[in-house]
Amino acid sequence: MRASRLVSILLMLQTRGRMTARELADRLEVSVRTIYRDVESLHAAGIPLYGDAGPRGGYQLLDGYRTRLTGLTADEAESLFLAGLPGPAAELGLGTVVAAAQLKLMAALPVELRDRAGRIQERFLLDAPTWYRDQDPATYLAAVADAVWNERRIQIRYRRWKEPQEVERRLEPYGLVVKAGRWYLVARAGEDVRTYRVSQILDLQPLAEKFARQEGFDLAAYWAGYLAEFEARLRWGRPWCGCRRAGWSGWPIS
Repeated sequence: MRASRLVSILLMLQTRGRMTARELADRLEVSVRTIYRDVESLHAAGIPLYGDAGPRGGYQLLDGYRTRLTGLTADEAESLFLAGLPGPAAELGLGTVVAAAQLKLMAALPVELRDRAGRIQERFLLDAPTWYRDQDPATYLAAVADAVWNERRIQIRYRRWKEPQEVERRLEPYGLVVKAGRWYLVARAGEDVRTYRVSQILDLQPLAEKFARQEGFDLAAYWAGYLAEFEARLRWGRPWCGCRRAGWSGWPIS
């Protein structure tokens, strides 16, 4: 547990730069006194770490110092390569970025973990789309992803399953989900959070105005609840009525 925390401190300082003892303690859910002891241990291990006092002070690594990822276990290294999604990453325009990141990770791993991680790519492949289904081209996927990341509103023209089929929507995009090779946008429209199939977006206009995400919103929890409600209606043979559940509602192609 302590060894893992020391590695976490080192990686946070490497990626975030200067951090105070209080910030580190809050992130790791330990006391400030524990952080002081951990920093002393890192010093004793020869890590070039220094601290400054005062309101603008904090701990920082010596400029140019980088640690190698030798703290990864075999299972952790393998899981990182199993988590790769080359198809969806390419659709988002990140295929080359993912490939470059995996190369850098591979170069940083010790030899024994590098060999095991390499075998993952040789033996496992994720093919997300289902059988016997046409491609679902999502013309505006990159624009939607940019709006999600930057928390900016979008105006869309959307084709849905009921009349009128073409509607205009002003959305606050919360997140993207890829399900069976199809991309879905989870977004707030008015007072409700709903689900939209990205391929059904006929036109999209990015807006300059930003928005604040609903406090406490959890994309994974929303999607799990949405799927459970959808599957329950299928089992009972009931049509989807767009009923609101805790302020969230939706239909994949609404």
